[in-house]
Amino acid sequence: MMRTTSPKTGVPRNPVTLMRRVYRYVLPEVRTQLERWRETAERIPDPELRKQAIASMTTKQFHCEGGSVYAAANLSMRHVLLPLIVAFQTISDYLDNLCDRSTSLDPVDFRLLHQSMLDAVNPEAPVQDYYACREERDDGGYLQSLVRTCQSCVCLLPGYEHVQRSVERLVGLYCDLQVYKHIRQDLREGELLAWWERNRSPFPELRWNEFAAATGSTLGVFYLFLTASYEDGVPERSEAIVEAYFPHVCGLHILLDYLIDQEEDTAGGDLNFCSYYDDMGRTVERIAWIVDRARSDIAGLHDASFHRMIIEGLLALYLSDPKVNHQPQVKAISRQLMRGSPMTRLFFWVNSIWIRKKGG
Repeated sequence: MMRTTSPKTGVPRNPVTLMRRVYRYVLPEVRTQLERWRETAERIPDPELRKQAIASMTTKQFHCEGGSVYAAANLSMRHVLLPLIVAFQTISDYLDNLCDRSTSLDPVDFRLLHQSMLDAVNPEAPVQDYYACREERDDGGYLQSLVRTCQSCVCLLPGYEHVQRSVERLVGLYCDLQVYKHIRQDLREGELLAWWERNRSPFPELRWNEFAAATGSTLGVFYLFLTASYEDGVPERSEAIVEAYFPHVCGLHILLDYLIDQEEDTAGGDLNFCSYYDDMGRTVERIAWIVDRARSDIAGLHDASFHRMIIEGLLALYLSDPKVNHQPQVKAISRQLMRGSPMTRLFFWVNSIWIRKKGG
């Protein structure tokens, strides 16, 4: 009989096994975690901070649900991985909302806000007043509580010391992006291009917008968390994980996110990395190329079949989003990217629609 899980780690090797775990363990526990954070957010004294904290969980719940799939690969540690992933992703989504709709355009403010993410992955870092450079400051301890939750969880990961440096590297890039993309519109593209020039040499085949998109993904961080969760030793070098996930798996993740958000980003005056492609044909060509590279990059990883499912799941999750149907050009791009899809992607497509329907 064919094995459905890896004998070393218990990682699911087929989509049925993976989704069984997602439905039974991951989704219910993620939603319980989010409900607790929502109750905390509802008690935030400042009305603007409260509004953005609640909105981030309302509109971006699927970010936590999708990221928490990594906990399905090590169920024995889900009591650590799920609170960690949910808290870290909630910080990310909250700050993204806060900066997108900010009363501030100050890069120093954005840098200090995102210091919370760097502190969250460093268990020795003291929490700070992350709102010190802005008017809205009283969140009742909400952001600091999220940071402390992450810190307490990473302390429980047996192999965290082996991955912490790589985690901090990816989180640092993420924080850089969030600063540069939220400053004044007349400055942000120049800052992003200058940042790209400082980082481009290892990635000669990428465009600047693709590198920037890759830095906006938390998937590499979540896989490093998973890797650190094994009691019997880290199955992969952290450097190998970063090379396998960054930039192509991470870039695919965020380019798909930007693809379906083009209409609302245009309305909100927000920067969108898919808008830098010349036309629909070029968009399809570049995303398809990144898909191929992502598949190639993860081929040498331990339990590569799990990571192939992550890639197919990303395509299914984003391209099945209801936003696609309201944007004719995005719908046309989605159809081209889904053409000739393998059964695994179609399986995840159906499940993505079902999860949205049941989860509201």
